[in-house]
Amino acid sequence: VQRFPPDRRLIAGIVLPGYLVVIFSVLMVTLVIVVVAGNALVIMAFIVDKTLRNQSNYFFLNLAISDFLVGAFCIPVYIPYNLTGRWMLGKGLCKVWLVMDYLLCSASVFNIVLISYDRFLSVTRAVKYRAQRNITRQAVLKMVAVWLLAFLLYGPAIIFWEAIVGQSVVPAHECYAEFYFTWYFLLSASTFEFFTPFVSVAFFNLSIYLNIHRRNKSGNGGAEDEDDDILSPSSSGCPDTTPGSRLSRDKKIAKSLAIIVCIFGICWAPYTLLMIIRAACGGECVAHYWYEITFWLLWLNSAINPFLYPLCHSSFRRAFSKILCPKRQSVQPQIEVQSC
Repeated sequence: VQRFPPDRRLIAGIVLPGYLVVIFSVLMVTLVIVVVAGNALVIMAFIVDKTLRNQSNYFFLNLAISDFLVGAFCIPVYIPYNLTGRWMLGKGLCKVWLVMDYLLCSASVFNIVLISYDRFLSVTRAVKYRAQRNITRQAVLKMVAVWLLAFLLYGPAIIFWEAIVGQSVVPAHECYAEFYFTWYFLLSASTFEFFTPFVSVAFFNLSIYLNIHRRNKSGNGGAEDEDDDILSPSSSGCPDTTPGSRLSRDKKIAKSLAIIVCIFGICWAPYTLLMIIRAACGGECVAHYWYEITFWLLWLNSAINPFLYPLCHSSFRRAFSKILCPKRQSVQPQIEVQSC
């Protein structure tokens, strides 16, 4: 058993002094609080405000559920392992944790794609979209499909890989997937988990912007989905009648969509690329702490999502205000804030 002095611990493969361990511990706990609180607020908004319950917003709920579970289960279970360098919960719980972690992270990505696709339809096929937007069954089927696809991507491999190959390559005191160094499997899975979703999100959001820009040039300003503030800033109640104002709106739309794509790429690209490189060279060419940093970036995305998506909608901001400032709501009327 590897032991360290009382004031030193192992984090990301590096022995650190005690004060740095305390700092890292505080940062990890803070991330848990932000992820849980931010996504719990989105979930509570659906409970207290029935006007949020349309097809588009159900996808935000699905995203919030996956991100909430990341903060409530995956990160807290990983913190002791990260601080001590040893997995002390047994092989069975290791499998459960791995399945949940891969499932939830993949579900978060697929939900982002689903949200972008929903926006794409709301702009490019507005009439048909509005006719079907309140059909809850279709939304539920899409939400279930996200979870099913997310599980099938890694779940069976995590559960059955050891049985198929006939042995385990994971030491008793560690916890990682059996395919951790199988580069061809990771490359294939990453294509479905990151590369394809990233290209899809970029395509959908670029198409949305170009569609809005084209309509503005032809004199039909504004997006057609009246409830989505990212796509229709004029729905906030502010007048938007002059070609100057339309140009300003275009810039805000372009900025919002660019932020969505960029943050998704920043949080996921480093981990995906390092994971493939690390597997291809058997873990010899990438220092473990770099891999660890990119690993935490994935979870950071779950902390950003509740602020990046729902807070860009006036309907969610109203619901959040009801939850956080109920007295203020009863004293003064809600003043719409221009969308981000």
